[in-house]
This record gives sequence, C-alpha cells and structure tokens, in this order.
Amino acid sequence: MYPYILMIFVVLFYAGNILTGKAMNDLPPFTIAFFRLVVAFIFLLPIGFRSAWRARKTFQEYKGPFIIMTLTGVTFFNTFIYGALQFTTASNVSVLETVIPVVTVVLSALIVKEKLPLIKWLGVILSFLGAVWVVMDGRLFELFSSSWNVGDVIMIGAITCWAVYSVVVKQYMHLFPAYGVLLVMTGVSVLILLPFVAVEWTLGSVPSLGKAEYWMGFLYLGVFPSVIALVFYNRAVERLGASLASVFLNFLPVVTMIGAYLWLGETIKLPEIAGALLVIAGVILTTRSGNRKNRKPVNYEKSL
Repeated sequence: MYPYILMIFVVLFYAGNILTGKAMNDLPPFTIAFFRLVVAFIFLLPIGFRSAWRARKTFQEYKGPFIIMTLTGVTFFNTFIYGALQFTTASNVSVLETVIPVVTVVLSALIVKEKLPLIKWLGVILSFLGAVWVVMDGRLFELFSSSWNVGDVIMIGAITCWAVYSVVVKQYMHLFPAYGVLLVMTGVSVLILLPFVAVEWTLGSVPSLGKAEYWMGFLYLGVFPSVIALVFYNRAVERLGASLASVFLNFLPVVTMIGAYLWLGETIKLPEIAGALLVIAGVILTTRSGNRKNRKPVNYEKSL
C-alpha cells in the first residue's frame, strides 16, 4: 500500500497545483513557473546541497537523462499547465491530464518494453473514460464535437512532457539522491526560465507581485507540487513502474472538482459522482493484480 498512498498525496498536491494556478492566472505563465521554482530552490537548498555535491560525478556521467528529466518534469510541464490555464478551465486541464497514463503506457511499451496485461489496459481506458465523464458532465461524446481552444492545445505539451518524464524516471532516477537531484533540477530550471520571464515582461508589462495571496500561492506551489509531490511520485514509480503510477493521475478531475466545490462553491452533480466511481474502478482494475510479481526491494539509502 505504501506506493499507492504516496500517489494519493501526489494527486492531492497536483489538484491543488491546478486550482492555485487558476486562481493566479492574472499573472503570466512563465512568471508563475519561475517564482514557484525559486521558492522550491530555496526550500531544497539546505536539505539537498550536500547529497547533490557528493553525487556530482553521477550528474556528469548521466547528464543526458538528467537534462531530459529536468526539462520535461520540472522546467516545462507546469509551465505548459499555467499557460493552458490562461485560456481554458481548470476542469479541462485536469481531464486532459488523464491522457498522460495512456501516453505513458504507449511510451513505456515502445521505449523500455514495459508490458501490461489486457486487464490493466482495460483499467487504464475505464479510468480515462470516467475522468472524461466527470468533466463533460456525463455528455461523453461532446468531447469530440466541441471546439478545442488554445489552452487545450497547449496541454498537449504538458501531456508529452510528463509521459516522457515518467518513462525516464523509471530508468534513471534511482541513480541520483532524491533531494539532491531535485535541487539541481530546480536550479537549472530557474536559469532556463529566467530569459523567458525577461521576454514575457518586456513584451507585456511587469506584473505587480505585491499581493500577499500571490506569495502564499508561490509558497504552496514551490513546496508541495514542486518538491514533495515529485519525491513521492519518483518513489512510487520505482515501486509500481511508470504506467501503473501514472494511472493514478486519472483521479485529478475528481479531486479538482471536489476542491472547486470546497473552494469556489461549485455544485457536484450526479454524472460527476458516476464518473468518479468509474475512475476509482479503473484505477483498482489497473493496480489490483500482478504488482507483487518480480518486485525487488528498493534501497532508499541514497536518498538520505
């Protein structure tokens, strides 16, 4: 149950990421992504510097996979999400994220030859359909007839980034110290995003960052989705594999809508409850069997 519990917290933190990002979408997307990573870097510096320094030869040896993980999982995944939230709803973003498990399963099969039995494929599809059902208020087929806006297209970048990240994490993340690698990833991402922020402010206007709620939002985004959720997700992938861990992201529309109900006062309708049950059934079907076979114990000493 340990990796499943981790993934439940990951979903909670990422749902909060969508809701907070939507609440702050009067700020431009690169600005939100940049300051969340500045907060994450400051948070990680005292707990990750020593292990990062000790593993400097590992970073050099595996710089290719490290750069891929940094760009996809830290630099641009959430940047795409904040960009999408400028044009589309939090619900649309959350349902489009449910495509990630399908893309991850396909990439895992193509790249690392990870195999899933038919029943697990059915679980992936069922949970995906349930998530779509939640967002479309039971009108499943309208997803294909409705027009997609710019935000929906931007989300394709986020979907691709996280699917690639999930596959590469399974192969290489165990080589790095958990907090040290996040510190270096975050620092590199801050440097990469800095010129983008400069262009964003030059072409537009310098945003006013004096509001207390902005910095409370940056604090949440910088600590929970940026650090804690990534640590939990990486460890869950080590135990479950990229495909099984990513299928938990299909809980995002359910949790996001509950958050919208509690935070924004939105109502939850019967079709949404039915869709939530489909999501849960799909996740259970995907994870209920076959996970105990050939499972090796994981050594987390390098993370300390």
